[in-house]
Amino acid sequence: MPIQTLQWAHQSRALAKSGKLRYGPNVDPREPATRTQIADLIKRTLAETDTLPNAETVRRKIKTGQHLTQEITVEQWLAEFLNRKRKIEETTRRSYEGHIRLYLTPYLGRLRLDQLKVSDIALMFEQIEEFNDTIAERRADPDPAVRQSVKYRRPISIATMHRIRATLRHSLNMAMRQDRLIDFNPAAVLEMAAYTRPKALVWTDDRVRSWQADYRAYREREKQHRGGRRVDPIDAYTSVPRPSPVMVWTPAHTRRFLQEAKAHRLFALYQLIALRGLRRGEAYGLRWKEVDLDGRTVTVNWQLVQWAWEVHEGTPKTDASVRTIALDADTTQVLHAHRQRQRQERLAMGEAWTDSGFVFTQPDGSHLHPQHVSDQFLWLAYLAGLPPIRLHDLRHGAASLMLAAGVEMKVVQETLGHTSSAFTADTYTSVHPQVATATAEKTAALLFGEEDKAESGKLIS
Repeated sequence: MPIQTLQWAHQSRALAKSGKLRYGPNVDPREPATRTQIADLIKRTLAETDTLPNAETVRRKIKTGQHLTQEITVEQWLAEFLNRKRKIEETTRRSYEGHIRLYLTPYLGRLRLDQLKVSDIALMFEQIEEFNDTIAERRADPDPAVRQSVKYRRPISIATMHRIRATLRHSLNMAMRQDRLIDFNPAAVLEMAAYTRPKALVWTDDRVRSWQADYRAYREREKQHRGGRRVDPIDAYTSVPRPSPVMVWTPAHTRRFLQEAKAHRLFALYQLIALRGLRRGEAYGLRWKEVDLDGRTVTVNWQLVQWAWEVHEGTPKTDASVRTIALDADTTQVLHAHRQRQRQERLAMGEAWTDSGFVFTQPDGSHLHPQHVSDQFLWLAYLAGLPPIRLHDLRHGAASLMLAAGVEMKVVQETLGHTSSAFTADTYTSVHPQVATATAEKTAALLFGEEDKAESGKLIS
């Protein structure tokens, strides 16, 4: 054996005897293979750095059963993680791929997997937050070219950051438990700002007036910035900040919207969401075979989901989301009319018709694109002179309408497809002012009504 190899082997034994290196329970430090691996690691490290390898690195690799000279980067492991995740929903896969491609690989990919620290992950989120600040600053810049540079860049919300961390944590758990590449998951102990769902607020008269003033001021500023050129109304309509990310129309607002949308070919879709609270993807994925107009029910079994620009068909979010929903007489008639219109479109298209079976389709019978329907919704709301909400917020409004009508929370929960009524009450419902007033009157009547009876009893006695 060459003298250098003997020296490296001697250094490996010295490292083991020093007490700094603790072997795993299934590794015998007297085994020649283990000593050879340590010698190889020392040889490689000395050649590259002129220093002995870190004792903690050697300890970790032996404890987890890794080859001592093998180095896996975070990027390499994330690619392996995606390759193994075969039996998952397509939307889940796309979510993992997006987190890995846009954030985890650019910020962490070059690091060695077994040396990834909590501070590395924390730094990634700090840099994301700094970029959020940059977007905000550029959007407020008077130079149109600067604002244009971030027109399609959205700040990363705290909710998205939590989902990015969840993807990393899941992949590192696999590296730790299945392959024993690491013995600690830094993503699992990282402290992040708490994520709280935004509180849904109703567009009260005061909030509408305040928003309208902000909207007019925004359009005037944009017009000046553009040198008097026209400002896109929908861009301004969606850019002005709202009191909450989740806003709900009053019943009068919803009625006005449906009146505006009545002539639109997708009117039935908007009414179905507004009154029965279907999720956007559930409404798109509804098929005629799941609609019973005689029994006045629809059954939710599928949904269409948009990821980037592609549309995928999948099952609903949870088991509770698979449900049968009762229809009111008016919505049933609206669906009858929609089916008749679709039959006329089919006759007009002839052989070019795509028999997709969906209730709501393009004029040629193919499935709808979610973004197209959302854009149409915003345009109709704008034309109706209403304050802006998201299409998904029609679902929140449906919950509020049901509560205002006196529907029990359990029924509202089942109609919306939630797993618990507590989740329904805490997250997806907003109490309209008139409902709050009615509740206050009932509470006062309960107290003072009993007092009146007691006083009456005293007078009689």
